[in-house]
Amino acid sequence: MESAWLDAKCIEAGRVTASHFVRGEGRLYIRVFPSKSVSGRPPETRMGKGKGEPVYWAAVIKPGTVMFEFAGVPEETARMAFARVAHKLPFRCRFVKRRPTL
Repeated sequence: MESAWLDAKCIEAGRVTASHFVRGEGRLYIRVFPSKSVSGRPPETRMGKGKGEPVYWAAVIKPGTVMFEFAGVPEETARMAFARVAHKLPFRCRFVKRRPTL
């Protein structure tokens, strides 16, 4: 629902939370990948010493991006698992359901 950078630690925390909740039942798909490096320099470093080392890796999230997906579990179980995952994320998100195919 919001634009943000989602760092790799938050993605891993969501994966662990969802995996522990369903205990191996079904399959979890992670649809985002942290491909953007965020660099930083130590404090009190003089200017002109180049770019800093990568501090962490992040995935660029835009509104409407599907981040996690479950297969093989009932909807109510997936809804409760994603509610726990949403607490680990630094922005607002919501549960969406795939439309039935004809």
